[in-house]
Amino acid sequence: MPIDLSSPDRFPARHIGPRADDVLRMLRVIGAPSLAAMIDDVVPPDIRLGRALQLPPPATEHELLDELQSLAAQNQVWRSFIGMGYYDCITPPVIQRNILENPGWYTQYTPYQAEISQGRLEALLNYQTMVADLTGLPIANASLLDEATAAAEAMTMVHAVAPAAESARTFLVSDACHPQTIDVVRTRAEPLGIEVAVANVEAHDLRGGVFGVLLQYPASDGAVTDHRALIARAHAAGALVVMATDLLALALLVPPGELGADVAVGSAQRFGVPMGYGGPHAAFFATKEEWVRKMPGRLIGVSQDAHGHVALRMALQTREQHIRRERATSNICTAQVLLAVVASMYAVYHGPAGLRAIAARVAALTTVLARGLARLGVTVKHASYFDTLRVEGSAGQVAAWLRAAEARRVNLRVIDARTLSVSLDETARADDVQALWEILRAGAGAGAGAGAGTADAARAGAAAGFTPAEIARELDAGAALSAPAALRRTTPYLTHPVFNRHHSETEMLRYMRRLEARDLSLTRSMIPLGSCTMKLNATTEMVPITWPAWNRLHPFAPPAQAGGYQVIFKQLEAMLAEITGFAGVSLQPNAGSQGEYTGLLVIRRYHHSRGQTARDVCLIPSSAHGTNPASAAMVGYKVVVVACDERGNVDLGDLARKAEEHRDRLAALMVTYPSTHGVFEHEIKKICAVVHQHGGQVYMDGANMNAQVGLCRPGDIGADVCHLNLHKTFCIPHGGGGPGMGPIAVAKHLAPFLPRHPVIETGGEKGIGIGAVSAAPWGSASILLISWAYIRLMGADGLTEATRIAILNANYIAKRLDASYPVFYRGEKGFVAHECILDMRHLKKIAGVEVEDVAKRLIDYGFHAPTMSFPIPSTMMVEPTESEPLAELDRFCEAMIAIRAEIREIEEGGAPREGNVLKNAPHTAAALLAGEWTASYPRDKAAFPVPSLRDDKFWPPVGRLNNVLGDRKLFCSCPPVEDS
Repeated sequence: MPIDLSSPDRFPARHIGPRADDVLRMLRVIGAPSLAAMIDDVVPPDIRLGRALQLPPPATEHELLDELQSLAAQNQVWRSFIGMGYYDCITPPVIQRNILENPGWYTQYTPYQAEISQGRLEALLNYQTMVADLTGLPIANASLLDEATAAAEAMTMVHAVAPAAESARTFLVSDACHPQTIDVVRTRAEPLGIEVAVANVEAHDLRGGVFGVLLQYPASDGAVTDHRALIARAHAAGALVVMATDLLALALLVPPGELGADVAVGSAQRFGVPMGYGGPHAAFFATKEEWVRKMPGRLIGVSQDAHGHVALRMALQTREQHIRRERATSNICTAQVLLAVVASMYAVYHGPAGLRAIAARVAALTTVLARGLARLGVTVKHASYFDTLRVEGSAGQVAAWLRAAEARRVNLRVIDARTLSVSLDETARADDVQALWEILRAGAGAGAGAGAGTADAARAGAAAGFTPAEIARELDAGAALSAPAALRRTTPYLTHPVFNRHHSETEMLRYMRRLEARDLSLTRSMIPLGSCTMKLNATTEMVPITWPAWNRLHPFAPPAQAGGYQVIFKQLEAMLAEITGFAGVSLQPNAGSQGEYTGLLVIRRYHHSRGQTARDVCLIPSSAHGTNPASAAMVGYKVVVVACDERGNVDLGDLARKAEEHRDRLAALMVTYPSTHGVFEHEIKKICAVVHQHGGQVYMDGANMNAQVGLCRPGDIGADVCHLNLHKTFCIPHGGGGPGMGPIAVAKHLAPFLPRHPVIETGGEKGIGIGAVSAAPWGSASILLISWAYIRLMGADGLTEATRIAILNANYIAKRLDASYPVFYRGEKGFVAHECILDMRHLKKIAGVEVEDVAKRLIDYGFHAPTMSFPIPSTMMVEPTESEPLAELDRFCEAMIAIRAEIREIEEGGAPREGNVLKNAPHTAAALLAGEWTASYPRDKAAFPVPSLRDDKFWPPVGRLNNVLGDRKLFCSCPPVEDS
């Protein structure tokens, strides 16, 4: 018999949980004759794709890694001294191996369930404390997406709170800011009617309608300036001051808070996070206490649990966009948690003395470099700097410098034809300084008249700054920060013990392991969150992101040096276009919320290009994700809510009425498909047609795209644009609340309007495409490798099968749990899509049980709770994904059924309505081991409600949290050691 020479080890079988026999059993339970027949009943026939996706054939894991090695070889990792907010750095191996490469950290979910998130919450509280200490401001959030978007968020916050904001519309931006920051700020400001003035701020008259000022400290070209007088002038004029800054520099420089700044923003990238050709990186945002409720992003606070012990939680969640909807000033619904954890651990590992030593070394090498350039006769413009020198010369000199740099595989920043800048970093060595001198002496005499300067050129060529021995003497002699005494930091930072006791690798390893053990991740159990798609993040997909050939590239290195990345971008764009049925793709948005925002900006620019500037109404179904109305508000749209009918579908009559009512102003409809209610609406094509008939565009929220892949496509259905949550459908890990990626795919008529970038050419047509929406041209480029790898491993058939099994798993759970918790919405033939909503509203009336009680009791069974009270109060939304095996689905169902039996005990009078096993959940080991047990139920019932838990039990580290106390007594930095 012939032998099949193809590899038997196919990745889809590793990714998809249920085996063939399991599928048959599940189909019997739900009453479907076959998987194909069930899918026919779930997905409307008029939107089915009807053919296989046209994708490359699937690769095995071994083949994929070989392919990625070949592509990595097309990247050229030159020595980059470009700066501009991105720096090479050293990720301590103990942090790389045990955080960045550890699924116990990267497969966690956002810490909404605080009792099983204490480790990650502590790491984030460390991050907030680190940022607050270094910036000199009392409150910092748990990270934002990148420095540029943090600056844009600061602009909108300042516009909401500045004394001058009632009458002023101008945000003054220093021309010394990074160009990518300026562009993102302009993008964000334009639809809000905010005027951005880019100028020399020191010379600007601040009395002319300015509500806020953005400064860069140190400046993009390296200058370190004392801004105290300018800040005082701004405050006198009623304006607030935002300072974009550098955490490493602040180890030596007077912090923004001491200078008088109201907000500090920036990137924590150089604290141990690789450049990754643009990301992901954790941005920071710090401000004064009076604006804490206006601050964007997540905030970690200190509270107490039910036993009076210190416990951490996400504080002030009512500020978040999913609560405030169209009243939100930000649509940020995620963070960069994994990268913030890395940065915080970097600070924990090095401590204040270590950070100061790293910063001092960078400053000293920069000072030595400047002194050597002075010896060469090269002009360094600024006398005060930290790590960056602005070097000036003739056009001929600059051209010669660039030729010499290219010959040495070195990247410098070109500011203009006569100006370069050079930025040093943590990885810089004395031989880098020597190499830079040799490069910059190459232009001696260049551009001079014929026959002139030959002797001078020869003398300059003989000198090379300092010899290695002289460099060593300069450093030993105390070459240090060039800033004046008035800008040299004297205040302490990172004084909390956590930053001062984990400096050996043994201590650090144990600290990180202790925190990891206080969190529940996918390494322990399924996380059945509806709308969040916590599926397998395969090891093979993750491996390449820490390869130097991918993660040491500077995002503004010439594209010719990133040949491997360019192949990945081109192929991923093509694959996503095929999967969605659209013509154009932008990979720039670095979160799902930013994809929404970008898609709406593209629609807005399209309408404006046709002279239809009055179109400013966005129709949004009442069931929509909270980011939808928040994003619409950010682009200046008026939100009009469309009702849903009793089956959870968009009310076609109400849609038609409101589309007609606003026909001259209708810009867009935002619709999620399958719906937020977990069903495929059969009238989706009619919905799109109504909007198009009245001149609008259809924006499809891609949150539920994992139920469409291979079965139907947004472009075929009638949508004009959709965003894709790569951290959901395409396997980028959630990382405890980030990173994410939110590319958008658009129809042909919208492709010219895709976002561009001011530094690297990309995106839509020049003069037509919208401005940048993230700091880097391709967003968080390094994690695009994960989604590319997932698609390459699965292939067309594997992706389609994953969708089918995700739908099967959801219907299996819906069927098994329906008798205990009625399923709220079903499709026309009685099935759900990829998730189901379990109705628990009746439990409060019959037993006094809230949905939160069920969620906390699930912790005792070893599970993260499903999504609570969204999109309907007092419900749970469950999404099992295709990755979970049948045994795990059954374990979850049995836990939920057992909890229903516990509720029935209360209902029938066998257990009290207060003080029962649900109300006291979760139960900690400490509480169960206490000498006196006063509960109305035995300890065994609390700890081991099912026998399997005796073999493998996740113990929550704290009891149920006091959320009210945490918000009333807001404390958002590391608590005193005596409280721990």
